[in-house]
Amino acid sequence: MPSEFPSSPTSISNPTAPASPPDRAERRSVGVVVERRRVDNPWIEARWQPVMLVPADPTLPDWSVLAEGPDWTRHYAGTAEIALFPTEAENYKHNLDGGNPSAYVILRPGGPAPGIRLLAVTADPGEIDAHAEAGDDVIEALPLPIPLVLWMDGFVARHHVERPFHKRKRDRADPEALALRRRTGGPQHG
Repeated sequence: MPSEFPSSPTSISNPTAPASPPDRAERRSVGVVVERRRVDNPWIEARWQPVMLVPADPTLPDWSVLAEGPDWTRHYAGTAEIALFPTEAENYKHNLDGGNPSAYVILRPGGPAPGIRLLAVTADPGEIDAHAEAGDDVIEALPLPIPLVLWMDGFVARHHVERPFHKRKRDRADPEALALRRRTGGPQHG
């Protein structure tokens, strides 16, 4: 297996495409190892769980078996891309400052054999909220390997802007806002 987490190309160059602002995102490719463990349950045969991030290995086919035991099998689920965006630098900073920098692996049931697919890997804890409510997605926080921690730390140093806390002032209450008003202009009945 490779020993590096390589940069991913940011885009495919197309000379006929209209010019667009440059994408300032940075990307790294990672390989994801997933474990399938047999469970004693009449409704499900096995439980899938991401167990580690490794350098991406383009020579390994997705869902290659890496190791087996009596009730478990470890698979190389495939390659995913972790993308860091300047607008999300504060989320990455919180991830780093939490003491255990993590990458979040999202698996989604369905599709061809083995019946589960690698959906995404992200370092943004805020992005996970959307997937947590999606239903059957399997989401696992895995330790971020040291080379990726250093990469993310450098990205945060370049892009994070500390925003001072600004307490908003409330508008003064208008005591007349809810008062009954007299109609104007029409005949008055009295």
